[in-house]
Amino acid sequence: MSSKPTARPTPAEPPRVGAALAALRERQGLSLDELSRRAGVSKSMLSQIERAQANPTVAVVWRLAQALGVPLADLLQSAEAPAAPAIDTVAAHATPTLRGAPGGQGSGCELRILGPVDLAGQFEWYELRLQPGAVLDSQPHGPGAREHLSVLAGRLDVRAGEHTATLAAGETARYAADQPHAIANPGPDAATALLVVLHA
Repeated sequence: MSSKPTARPTPAEPPRVGAALAALRERQGLSLDELSRRAGVSKSMLSQIERAQANPTVAVVWRLAQALGVPLADLLQSAEAPAAPAIDTVAAHATPTLRGAPGGQGSGCELRILGPVDLAGQFEWYELRLQPGAVLDSQPHGPGAREHLSVLAGRLDVRAGEHTATLAAGETARYAADQPHAIANPGPDAATALLVVLHA
């Protein structure tokens, strides 16, 4: 009497570290460079892990979890990347910020990117801070684009094409941004505003 061959167990699927790593990094607003610095893992290795071209060691996964401030299990799960929380928060230090080069174009301008990256090119919003005399000079955006500028503190001059307006704190300007436009701080103090860009 012959016996049936014993079926071999199907190997478990290896953890999808790359997908989880990319999701956690993007959620925290971290660049590959920043995560590389925090974790002590090369940028090229991080890129290969996220693209599933490299299998990290447990030691590397542990360093990544420590750098991201998450449990090791969040990176070793074999299902999908972590589900988004009901309330997604971004720490102040993790908010991307653009600054003009000192003495160059945009000098004295600071833009904190408040909108999520996946909406870029559709709906963007920023916290804008201009030092006295600073000018944020912009080329035309796509056809139909508009900007909404609300001054929180100080005073700002707005130019859209051939038209100009001056805004005090609490005032808002809405204008076509598919033409050359600029925002300037003519006052003696720093000015702060919220800038929303709507792309058609």
